Amino acid sequence: MTNSSALIVLPRLQVQNANAVSGPLTWGFPSPTAFAGFVHALERRVAVELDDEFKGFGGVGIICHKFEPQVCKPEGKYTQVFQLTRNPLGKDSKTAAIVEEGRAHLEVSLVFSVFGYLDEEESDDLIEKLMGIVHTMRLAGGSLLPQRTGKRYNAQYLPLAHDKVSQDETFRNLRRRLLPGFALVQREDYLQTRLAEMQADDHQANALDALMDLSRLNIEPDQPNPDNPDETQWGVRKHPGWLVPVPVGYAAISPLYPAGEVANARDNGTPFRFVENLYSLGEWVSPHRLATLEQLLWHQDADAEQGLYRCINHYAKHLTNTTI
Repeated sequence: MTNSSALIVLPRLQVQNANAVSGPLTWGFPSPTAFAGFVHALERRVAVELDDEFKGFGGVGIICHKFEPQVCKPEGKYTQVFQLTRNPLGKDSKTAAIVEEGRAHLEVSLVFSVFGYLDEEESDDLIEKLMGIVHTMRLAGGSLLPQRTGKRYNAQYLPLAHDKVSQDETFRNLRRRLLPGFALVQREDYLQTRLAEMQADDHQANALDALMDLSRLNIEPDQPNPDNPDETQWGVRKHPGWLVPVPVGYAAISPLYPAGEVANARDNGTPFRFVENLYSLGEWVSPHRLATLEQLLWHQDADAEQGLYRCINHYAKHLTNTTI
């Protein structure tokens, strides 16, 4: 049961040229950190215009309706390449070096929680301000296209009752609005289970081995051929769901330096440290398979002592209550 007072739904946002390379190992759908950062930036912009009853936004749910990577497969090639922009010529009349930038067009819906009580007039004012701000921002590095006309494209403020039964009823109604689409959730439980199985055979196996094993196509002996019992058929190992590797944040690889100590830092007023990407295992699930709001939302989590800055999702924690 969530302690937020309401939900805000930004349905079917069209994003053009979003970043499709969120980490050093994978490309594809943007990282959850991009959407959490978008909601955080949105909160900071609207907070100055609302009264003290507004306490900020919480976790964010990510539902993808359409994903169009800007790639092509050149003639005679077996792999896809990004469609890159043509950089202008330099002073020497030569083309400047191109940094590979993957882009994708998206259609996504965002659901995030609201803290603090707002009456009907204040909530209408909040939605109006949001829609005026959202389309002036960037989402995952991409540009937001103008809002389309129609009720299904209007932002919505959904008050949440204090009792769990009413909250579940509100969420069940919301799930239908998010169809057709797929929600991104975290499956750290699958990753830990697979790691334990691999370490039983090889004690040197690590979490990266388990992540790659669950993310790739593994072709292996499947079962005997019924027409020829002496022949073994080969097939692709089936996974329990639509599993994908997901960059979820950053881990520190240096001490935390005082503000201004590191030269050329972006912000000289904020402590600085060097980090590297953190990966986890995600799964795309249909919204109608989610039983509670907490299964949908991604939350920001920062532990400066451990050097972890990441987004976490509690889908597996509430999995025992899931009904299809």
